[in-house]
Amino acid sequence: MGKSKRGSGPRPGSNRAERVAARRDRQSAAMAPPPRPFAGLAAECDLVALRTFVASATSPVTVRSDVHGDNEVRLATILPGAVGAVGREQVGLAALQTDPVPDDVAGGLGAALAWAVSAAADDTFSAGDESIPLAEVIDPDQQLEITVHDDFRWWFADAEPPAEIRQMVEQAGESILPTARLDVEGPGAPWWVDAGERAHLRWIRPEDEDAVMSALARVHAAGGLTLGEGSRFAGSFRTHGLLVPVFDLDPEMHPDEWLPGCAEFDRQLTQALAQTGDLSTAERRSRDGIRGRQVTLR
Repeated sequence: MGKSKRGSGPRPGSNRAERVAARRDRQSAAMAPPPRPFAGLAAECDLVALRTFVASATSPVTVRSDVHGDNEVRLATILPGAVGAVGREQVGLAALQTDPVPDDVAGGLGAALAWAVSAAADDTFSAGDESIPLAEVIDPDQQLEITVHDDFRWWFADAEPPAEIRQMVEQAGESILPTARLDVEGPGAPWWVDAGERAHLRWIRPEDEDAVMSALARVHAAGGLTLGEGSRFAGSFRTHGLLVPVFDLDPEMHPDEWLPGCAEFDRQLTQALAQTGDLSTAERRSRDGIRGRQVTLR
């Protein structure tokens, strides 16, 4: 009787199987996209907003001098067909919201910007596997001068699109929610969005996620988690490695009317972030409640 052959893989539960699994986990972690793709950039929080929930916006951006090309370059939320970039007459547009989504979001944007700076009019760059570190294309200290649009006519610059395309663009514009970037002193990017029955403030914070969560718990336990009358803390979400507190707001109030409340909330949150001791029992209950209403956006 011949000998039975052993399987080629390690026996489940063996030390070798554990080593193989650990090696695979390390390899997967090394290949995974960074949890904060825009970390190290001064405009990180606004880039996350444009990538995540702002519908129609553009911003000029200056590329590094060693990235050669003659075009003016602008960032955009989304372009026709959800492509990565397009060329216009002496202008290149690179988008943050694309289909497909690159595995390396920041590197894909870097490749799109590097292409757009020398793109010919009407050429198209498709989002894909091409990746260039974004900090090699733009100055990491560069801030964005964002223009929020209430339609998508900027897709066509001064040209008048065909009637059937114009109708599509108008229909897309009807889905845009009124949005404004609040000019608040302090870290992060506070964005106001009018969703109809209520408005929201979404404040993308640049600090460590867990530190912001603990700070929110401290502020909540002290009764300060508010922007003033007409506001209510709605919860938070995580996206691109950052935590975003969200407040429901009275939609009848102008976005700038929330500036004093934002300043006070930021003051309290900054003080809470500076505290390093353990959370109290009440603060832990607040943290658990906030976490229970949290979602993650990719």
